[in-house]
Amino acid sequence: MPLVLAATPIGDPRDASPRLGLELAGADVVAAEDTRRLRRLAGELGVELPGRIVSYHEHNEASRTPDLLEAVTKGERVVLVTDAGMPSVSDPGYRLVRACADADQPVTCVPGPSAVLMALALSGLPVDRFCFEGFLPRKAGERRRLIEDVATERRTMVFFEAPHRIAASLEDMAQLLGPDRPGAVCRELTKTYEEVRRGGLSELAEWAAEGVKGEITIVVGGAEATTVSIEDAVAEVIARHDHSSRLKDVCAAVATTTGHGKKALYDAVVAHRRDHSD
Repeated sequence: MPLVLAATPIGDPRDASPRLGLELAGADVVAAEDTRRLRRLAGELGVELPGRIVSYHEHNEASRTPDLLEAVTKGERVVLVTDAGMPSVSDPGYRLVRACADADQPVTCVPGPSAVLMALALSGLPVDRFCFEGFLPRKAGERRRLIEDVATERRTMVFFEAPHRIAASLEDMAQLLGPDRPGAVCRELTKTYEEVRRGGLSELAEWAAEGVKGEITIVVGGAEATTVSIEDAVAEVIARHDHSSRLKDVCAAVATTTGHGKKALYDAVVAHRRDHSD
């Protein structure tokens, strides 16, 4: 019997598929990120849970994976659910999928709601090519480094963020990606107070400064293609750099508008200054 990754509603329980109820009712083992939420969802769906219920979350994922793999290997039907959405996507599940794959055990999915795809569809931004970056780092320095790393990404980007950090994250994005870079903040998707705010990153940061609540997904437009040469980009950095700013910060800012990688631009500036130091 396979391991079954079962997607759960991201807000509205009416989004649950009939197959989700069938899988929960027919499971020998249900591994849940939060067993109380699982029981509440089962009650809303009118589903009995005859199988064994175990917790499976970020704090016990490593230790519990061998037991669940053993259950799958013995022929038990193991269904894995998280609090919302698809297991293993910014949620527990990767370790168990990897363990089953390594042991040549079958794995399948019950498809369902996705905050990533819903936010993309509602954003009004191009969705022919996109990338998912997961949760932004909690620490400011790490968050800024990640944003700098994706500054020249051409695809539309999707991020998860906590409500108490959304304002700071949008401010960093506006500074490092450009104040007019288009974006959308999608919160409480499928819930009563669902809201989508669209605009430039600076505009969104100003809105978020007043306080934002709920589950949040950020969608940011990709960098536009440019024809600025590396020589012109270097000249812009040199013109903008003074002793009150760090060279790396100036390079990062210029990189967002010229399409060059920040490290490549920094190295080119250093080389230019070395060659013209005499």
